[in-house]
Amino acid sequence: MSEMRDETHEPRWLLLIHQIPPKPAYFRAKVGRRLARLGAVAIKNSVYVLPLNEQTHEDLQWVAREIATEGGEATLCKATFVEGLRDDQIEVLFHAARDADYMQLTEEVRQITGELPPRLGRDDERRPALEADLVRLRKRFNEISGIDFFAASGREPAESALSALEKRLRRGEKPHVEEESRPRRETYRGRTWVTRKNVHVDRIASAWLIRRFIDPDARFSFVPGQGYRAKEGEVTFDMYEGEFTHVGDACTFETLLDQFEIREPGLSAIAEIVHDIDVKDGKFSRAEAPGVAALIAGIAMAEREDEARIELGGRMFGALLELFRRKRGASRVPYG
Repeated sequence: MSEMRDETHEPRWLLLIHQIPPKPAYFRAKVGRRLARLGAVAIKNSVYVLPLNEQTHEDLQWVAREIATEGGEATLCKATFVEGLRDDQIEVLFHAARDADYMQLTEEVRQITGELPPRLGRDDERRPALEADLVRLRKRFNEISGIDFFAASGREPAESALSALEKRLRRGEKPHVEEESRPRRETYRGRTWVTRKNVHVDRIASAWLIRRFIDPDARFSFVPGQGYRAKEGEVTFDMYEGEFTHVGDACTFETLLDQFEIREPGLSAIAEIVHDIDVKDGKFSRAEAPGVAALIAGIAMAEREDEARIELGGRMFGALLELFRRKRGASRVPYG
């Protein structure tokens, strides 16, 4: 028999358990859309969950009241999960839902950006429509981030893609890093590198790269993704408004390689794999990407502590580097 979990802490979750009448037929879809806008995810048929706070409580009260008004049944429960689902597994459901939202948005932004000319004149007849698109897409991003309760990894690519589009419209040229503004490795030694909790492929690879090639004595700190302000001596990476994060369609690993001008043979192949797994745009179509993605998923399932994930993942990336160093033609991009 499995050991019962500790129930002494305050409940974290709010459940909506409901039954909707078969008529009118549109009402079930209406409730589904309302719950999606609130960011709720289903854990069973007709059982939806949100993190418990004053706002989500009020939001679900309105939904429950509307269901009851239409002749259905609705119950709200403050919940602590004791058997079956764990809290971190429920958070994964929220990550998946928001990542899907962010990915859809990111793809639309990149499609618009990719169709722009290198320079867009101020009097170009396409500009008003593009400006309207930017406003609409930024509004959608704000809506998604408003229900991104656990800092999904898709936020960074979406924000970077929007920023790249905005720069192209404002400046009429592709964003680039000025040579004089490139960071110097010696000024980033012995620092605390801060990133979001629950690290995955880009953060694991970036942490390995930092310790291997930038800051051998780097310490890592893991924080909630939103609203964090770096303290003196800290460097933020792969997080919203981080010092090193996604730039355009480049993931954080690629950004670090580019800005620190790390030109180690074999790293470009790893960068392409990390990009394909993290950004999911099929840019490089690396044959190794599915296998590496499966290994990263296994590491995340086996290790709940972020430092342990970085340690185990770093050994994997170190082994990949040794492999690609010995392969001719592994370097296909400038920073490899």
